[in-house]
Amino acid sequence: MANETGLDFSDQIGALESKYKQALRELYTHLTPIQRLTIARHPNRPTVLDYILAITDKWVELHGDRAGYDDPAIVTGVGSMDGKTYMFIGHQKGRNTKENIARNFAMPTPHGYRKALRMMKYADHHGFPIITFVDTPGAFADLKSEELGQGEAIAHNLRTMFGLKVPVVTVVTGEGGSGGALAIACANKLFMLENSAFYVASPEACAAILWKSSQAAPKAAERLRITAQEHYRLKIADGIIPEPLGGAHNDPLWTSQQIKLAITKAIQELASMDKKELLNHRRLKYRSIGGFQEGIPVDPEKRLNMKPSDNNMPKTADIESELESLKKVIEDGRSNPATIQAIEKLKQDVNMEINRVFISMGLQERLALIKSELSKVTNLHDHPPNRNLKEDIDEIMQEFKKNFSRPGAYLGLKYKLGKLKMVSRLIEIKEKGEKLMAEINQKVHPEIKEKMDLLKNAQEKLVRGDSTSKDLIKEVERAKKDLEEVLRSANLNIVGVTKRKVATSSADIRKKIGDLNEEIGQEIGKVINEAGLGGKLRELKVEIAKGSSAKDVEKLKAEIKEGILAASDVTALKEKVDNLREELSSLTGSVTEGRVGAKNGGW
Repeated sequence: MANETGLDFSDQIGALESKYKQALRELYTHLTPIQRLTIARHPNRPTVLDYILAITDKWVELHGDRAGYDDPAIVTGVGSMDGKTYMFIGHQKGRNTKENIARNFAMPTPHGYRKALRMMKYADHHGFPIITFVDTPGAFADLKSEELGQGEAIAHNLRTMFGLKVPVVTVVTGEGGSGGALAIACANKLFMLENSAFYVASPEACAAILWKSSQAAPKAAERLRITAQEHYRLKIADGIIPEPLGGAHNDPLWTSQQIKLAITKAIQELASMDKKELLNHRRLKYRSIGGFQEGIPVDPEKRLNMKPSDNNMPKTADIESELESLKKVIEDGRSNPATIQAIEKLKQDVNMEINRVFISMGLQERLALIKSELSKVTNLHDHPPNRNLKEDIDEIMQEFKKNFSRPGAYLGLKYKLGKLKMVSRLIEIKEKGEKLMAEINQKVHPEIKEKMDLLKNAQEKLVRGDSTSKDLIKEVERAKKDLEEVLRSANLNIVGVTKRKVATSSADIRKKIGDLNEEIGQEIGKVINEAGLGGKLRELKVEIAKGSSAKDVEKLKAEIKEGILAASDVTALKEKVDNLREELSSLTGSVTEGRVGAKNGGW
């Protein structure tokens, strides 16, 4: 308008420019995490090569991993700043679609990480400080990269970087995605540009997993704490490098000088350390992340949220031995309050293991939601849960039972639950028997007790084969009739009168035991053939014949047992064993039927 009309609009233009700058300043001062991530991904944002060329006096790029391929997603080379030589390594993005395709969008393959590893070792050998620049969405996760060992390449870099005897400084210039970024970022000093981001998973991926929609990315970005400000507050980043208003792309040269200033200052600090101090400094930096460090007491509030030590968790062998000892105590008739307390403790331990099973099945979050809904209901009798909640509960239980009932799954927990159920049942039966015994003893007169002793003595003589007189036999018959009258007066029905049986297995039972053992042996042989465990069995025989160590022999035995259990369906055999056990218990259990206080409420 000024050119067309010849009027002077300089005052209005100046006012508009100052207003624009003020609006821009306010906008960029209060950016949300997702907005900062958008700036970090800006297509015009300077790349790693832009920064390197701006801050170095001389620069020579080095290529290849010496295994047949040069990954363009990672650039490496030697450069000098202020007369000092450095090794530079960084992720390289492109400026347009063609360049990004050529650079694979800064997502390295294993060759790229092995190239970086070669240059790190080269710098360590020659004593060059290492400067790394991070700007990647993450490691390339295609099939070929996985086949070439992507995870191994990243892990190798992580391990090697903690052993480098030269100073390592990392600058996050854009976005740092997960292990793909960390593979060149295990440094003594970590700096982040003001609008950069560092995350374990991108906000879009996180939102898709947790909220089933990428539209929740802003919420995910806030929860993930991906910004430089959050990393500095959590003491993960050692400093924040300022950017010009609007982002680094608005003034790349000024941003480069700020990066150079931060690097030279950090190198001066690290150069005063010897090799041992340098390694320890790098180790302690990562050990202190999260607020925990060896030798320093942990804040009680933080301890509440820490995972409990596995040393304090009940071991499977301990639970099984406790169950066996409790079973013997109860069967011997020595149960007491301490036994009941031990049972309760074992129930708690088994419940903890059930919780771990829910977690392994991926049902923990759904269970927590249902618990939260149920906690809102004050009275379940007056206000039963709604139909949808009942359906959710039934669905979770069906899924749990389906996974839990799979052959070979959760065998340890199944065994413990069976044992615990049996011990609880024994206690219940014993308590009922003791209660009935006490009621009968209250109603039995001393004279009747004498007759009971007479019966007992007569039975013992019969068992030993001693001769009995006719008078004794008559006395026994009279005592029986008197006892029947007493029991009727105590409102106890006489189911029947049985003779005392000697607790020995009959020929029929012995035959059944032999048949069952033979069937179990055949089943084990069948499973060994189907699961291909014959080789392991022969190896075990050879180890035993050679006189190998007990540890090796036990290890082989354990592997064979695990293989048999995983491949076999023992439901049918278990049912037969239980039936035979019941038959044996009925044979031996008749011994107790001759005593006062029958366990089923009858005589």
